[in-house]
Amino acid sequence: MDKTRICVIGLGYVGLPLARLFSTKYQTIGFDMNQARVDALMAGHDATLEVSDDLLQSAIANGFKCTADIEDIRDCNFYVVAVPTPVDENHNPDLTPLYGASTTVGKVISKGDIVVYESTVYPGVTEEECIPVVEKVSGLKFNVDFFAGYSPERINPGDKLHTVEKIKKVTSGSTPEIGKKVNEVYASVITAGTHLAPTMKVAEAAKVIENSQRDINIAFVNELSKIFNKMGIDTQDVLEAASTKWNFLPFKPGLVGGHCIGVDPYYLAQCAQRYGYNPEIILAGRRMNDGMGEYVANEVIKLMLKKGIQVLNSHILILGFTFKENCPDVRNTKVIDIYKALKTYNVNITIYDPWANPEIAKHEYGIEITDTLPTVKMDVVVLTVAHTEFNVLNVNTLLKQEHIIFDVKGCLDRNIVDGRL
Repeated sequence: MDKTRICVIGLGYVGLPLARLFSTKYQTIGFDMNQARVDALMAGHDATLEVSDDLLQSAIANGFKCTADIEDIRDCNFYVVAVPTPVDENHNPDLTPLYGASTTVGKVISKGDIVVYESTVYPGVTEEECIPVVEKVSGLKFNVDFFAGYSPERINPGDKLHTVEKIKKVTSGSTPEIGKKVNEVYASVITAGTHLAPTMKVAEAAKVIENSQRDINIAFVNELSKIFNKMGIDTQDVLEAASTKWNFLPFKPGLVGGHCIGVDPYYLAQCAQRYGYNPEIILAGRRMNDGMGEYVANEVIKLMLKKGIQVLNSHILILGFTFKENCPDVRNTKVIDIYKALKTYNVNITIYDPWANPEIAKHEYGIEITDTLPTVKMDVVVLTVAHTEFNVLNVNTLLKQEHIIFDVKGCLDRNIVDGRL
């Protein structure tokens, strides 16, 4: 292969930081079907806030380019696919974005080129689902005319400490030689180092189990929270005491959303079922975590009834809508589950989030959220996301004299809350 010219397909939370990083060493172009997204990036601002304006504008000044025109990427020879891999309403993997990206690659790939997939998938998807699309569209033969790699993304949205170059990268290739080539390209920009896996399937499997392990651990403490709540014991106190042992894993109860942890276990489960194995622990963990929104809502209603606060037409303020703190990402947020469950009681709900984009929330979930605090006094405040802004918020000033405060994240003063996980 001659001089490496990189194209990153998909300029979201994963693709843009990676493309920006590659542009420090290689001629790099970012491709996205969304023209409005491309225009905003070329104007020097990333709405996801993953790449600062300074870094983005510096990269553009040094030759980095974003485009929605497929002709602009035809001259590249190292394609990186970083599109989302969601699940549908029945929790089945939706590979539509991957098929679309693979079609795009097929239209421009040339002999000797490499395509690397970063999207989270179950083992085998790259070779069995994506590559055949590239072959069909391009007319080229896999591992003869073009080659592939898999390097799972490990981006942590909103984390300014563990940025893309500071997270160790797993790499792999469709042949041992291509594996080395892919590893070299990533190793040249990833300061934390790389780990070359023996096959693409191993790299794919590594990604889904990382998040499935975390999901199961959180499910365990969520179940503990339910048990200890019935016993009148504070879960946070128990975890704090248990954490004094050196090998205790300090997971905390809460909502499990986002583009990875709440999705990847379903990919692993689907893969297992295709091989005739019914995964019990993985799906049990998913059921536990998926039910936490409704559980929180029901606990809030119980607390209201115990205090004699009328539920019908009451005013409830939910603090936070994004799937995690200090990040505008609302993908697969589980706060929506709390909202929907509370709505069945005919209450008035206001969702306040200084980070989330109200237009995106409206488009994705069909609900109104606000980025300004309401002036009307509330019966209930439910803190769902630990945004830094909420640390200095005097919650009591938002409430009526008789009220309920429920703290999902365990970050408010315990003396003022009526309930928490």
